[in-house]
Amino acid sequence: MDQTEQLLQRAQQLIERLEKVFSPAAQEPNWSCIAYRWQQGKGLQAIARPHKVQLDDILCVDLAKAEITRNTRQFVEGRSANNTLLWGSRGTGKSSLIKALLNEFADRGLRLIEVEKQDLIDLPAIVEQIQDRPERFLLYCDDLSFEADDASYKSLKAILDGSISAPPENVLIYATSNRRHLLPEFKQENQDVHIVEGEIHQNESVEEKISLSERFGLWLSFYPFSQDQYLSIVDHWLSHLGAETTTDEQTRLEALRFALKRGSRSGRVALQFARDWAGRLPAERPTAAD
Repeated sequence: MDQTEQLLQRAQQLIERLEKVFSPAAQEPNWSCIAYRWQQGKGLQAIARPHKVQLDDILCVDLAKAEITRNTRQFVEGRSANNTLLWGSRGTGKSSLIKALLNEFADRGLRLIEVEKQDLIDLPAIVEQIQDRPERFLLYCDDLSFEADDASYKSLKAILDGSISAPPENVLIYATSNRRHLLPEFKQENQDVHIVEGEIHQNESVEEKISLSERFGLWLSFYPFSQDQYLSIVDHWLSHLGAETTTDEQTRLEALRFALKRGSRSGRVALQFARDWAGRLPAERPTAAD
């Protein structure tokens, strides 16, 4: 072997070592866990301590909770079920509801895989890894939305309905978003609507945006909470934390003031107030006149 061949061989060995360092092979996941996160280059990473949320802690969204629970029960029982889009106001329990479903059905084989938006291009690889597993998997995309020039949503469209491959029976996609159509909508697009023989026809950009969300078989809407609903959620968490509820006038006023400062009467704000209020010593609590 001449010197040139030796140099080429050593260079090849060095390249292989560098590939192992910077692109480590994905290891087999710990299938005994119930929740995972997909990471590019590493594959499925087990989550040792998933967020424990109970369905009874999700309040004031009874219709949506009943619908998605029914859909998920059908799924874990091996019956037909739909991919689901939970859309609407922030802090109303969309993400928490999906986490609660995992805890509700984990002992019946349900598993959750969190996929970030930038990793949606890997959906075919994720599905290929789990499609022959006995468990039932929810691919969870939180706070999903796309910009007008973002083409990554096409991977999601293909997995939902449009790929030449049949969707696996043990995989569903549950996504949350503040946008009903997942893409920004502009005034000009609605002005471009035209009428043909009395029928309304949307322009192509509107059709493209609607086509993505329509591939979710189940849409669940979440609306802002009223003051009474907000206070009922506050009471739930105060009771859970062992503190006085809003039947105490000072507590009620402070709960309303807390929401006013944040410009929102959401369930998230209610929980934040309850944590803050229950964690204070009585001597440290402000009076209603402060």
